[in-house]
Amino acid sequence: MKRKSALLCALLLAAVSIFAFVFVFPAASPTMPSGENASEQAPLASQPEQTAPQTEQTAEPAPPDASDTLGTHPMDTFLQDMALEEKVAQMFWVRCPESGAAEFVRQSSPAGLVLFSRDFENKTQDEVAQTVASYQAAAEIPLLIGTDEEGGTVVRASRYKSLRSWPFESPQEVYAAGGMEAIESDTAEKDRFLQALGVNVNLAPVADVSTDPADFMYARTFGKDASETASYVGVVVRTMQQDGMGSVLKHFPGYGPNGDTHTALVTDARPENSFRESDFLPFAAGIRQGADAILVSHNIVQAFDAHNPASLSRNIHQLLRDELDFAGVILTDDLAMDAIVQFASSGEAAVLAVQAGNDLLLSSDFATQYQAVLDAVQAGKIDEQTINDAVRRVLQWKANLGLIAPEEGQE
Repeated sequence: MKRKSALLCALLLAAVSIFAFVFVFPAASPTMPSGENASEQAPLASQPEQTAPQTEQTAEPAPPDASDTLGTHPMDTFLQDMALEEKVAQMFWVRCPESGAAEFVRQSSPAGLVLFSRDFENKTQDEVAQTVASYQAAAEIPLLIGTDEEGGTVVRASRYKSLRSWPFESPQEVYAAGGMEAIESDTAEKDRFLQALGVNVNLAPVADVSTDPADFMYARTFGKDASETASYVGVVVRTMQQDGMGSVLKHFPGYGPNGDTHTALVTDARPENSFRESDFLPFAAGIRQGADAILVSHNIVQAFDAHNPASLSRNIHQLLRDELDFAGVILTDDLAMDAIVQFASSGEAAVLAVQAGNDLLLSSDFATQYQAVLDAVQAGKIDEQTINDAVRRVLQWKANLGLIAPEEGQE
């Protein structure tokens, strides 16, 4: 009950904070660097290190205990009641186990579960909804239940006739049939379909720009230039927000014409201006419409970091925070993909992902990766404040989705 009481306080504080913010600070829309102005901005990877401030920081005493910095954010009352082990677990969005998922949730308390095709196969809507409800019932902190229902080639649930008469069509097909009005209707239908199954996050829309049918990602994209793709992403995210469905833009900083990171480590050699003048535009449009989360690809993007996959790159995450002004949840693509397996061990990849700035890790190896991150925090390789910041954003997302509600804090 202590945690539930704390949660009520957190939400009351959230209401007061929002009220005060609206009256004190005028609204401002994030601006998207583009054209000449964008090209004038130096890439993070090419900017020289500011050695003086870093030297001063290393000479100062150790920072205060992470718990001493809590108390200024609406979710902090909740965080104060969580052990380190619980907080680390809330940074993992885990592939739903084939069996014993409810018990896994009860024992491990992850941020959520990601459902794949096997979780929908040969099941009715009621059966899926009841199964997901059992996962939620086992969770002390309500779960993010996600899946990929993009339409077209990636449809985890609607591919089964027991759940829908026909699979959702690709964004390109929907738009060709009815323009942006059809895109909006299709998005709303997806939202209703998934919510009836107990899913609260659709890992969509794909915000990558591709106009070449030969590209690996083309069939999953809107298939048009950056400006039109930005309009598409804006409509989808706005509709998802209206429907209370969690949204995830992917695959930052833009997948481009590159190969499949499910099977190999891929290097993107495009110049910096290609991203700022094209790839970033749909992500900026989604951010302006209130996108909840952004998934980072496993491509090595040489323009910003020639050494690390984007999902494990501090430069890429700083760019997303500082240049695109994104304050929501940042998550990795699946850390079980071969691009990461070829780059680092399972545990090392998880630690690098947290150090890079991810709030959520898409994991198919929870036991190994959770322990690696916990050990890294206890060894001082990851500051506990980093964990607090990430979990705070995850909890805020859950609150925004209505998963953490005032009545849950009542006796």
